[in-house]
Formats: sequence, C-alpha cells, structure tokens
Amino acid sequence: MTEEELAALALAGDPDAPLPPDAIPLEVYLEMTAGPLPDWYMPQVTARRSGRRQRLVILALVGAFLLIEAFGLCSTYGQLPFH
Repeated sequence: MTEEELAALALAGDPDAPLPPDAIPLEVYLEMTAGPLPDWYMPQVTARRSGRRQRLVILALVGAFLLIEAFGLCSTYGQLPFH
C-alpha cells in the first residue's frame, strides 16, 4: 500500500462508528503480549557475555569521561579546553 492509500483509508474512517462486538480492550491485548511492542518490530534483547578485556576497556572509557566531567571540562566537541 502506498502512503496516499493509507491516508485515504484513515480519512475515510468514521471516528464515531461503534466498536465491533469482538473488539479487545487495549489493556487486555497488551497483557496477552510479551511487551508493548510486537516481536517483529523490536525483538527481545539477548544477553551476551563479554570478555575481561572488553569489560576493562568499557570501564576505562566510562571512568575517563567521569574524570573529565569531575574536573569541569567539556568533552562534547572532542577537544578539552584547558584554561
């Protein structure tokens, strides 16, 4: 379907039309699924073990940024301003 066809269908809909008898309330539908988004849209996160070296690199980067912020420097643009 094209965007124009979807827009035409949306504009042709009647917002005051009664609900069909087999309509499911949203809170019931969300309880039936695993989460608010369907799996085809955003699949579940899978845990992955990282090695010791990768963990150390991540901790070093986070620590460096925390240290930069602790000294009141700005690292947004990649150059540290020393005044």
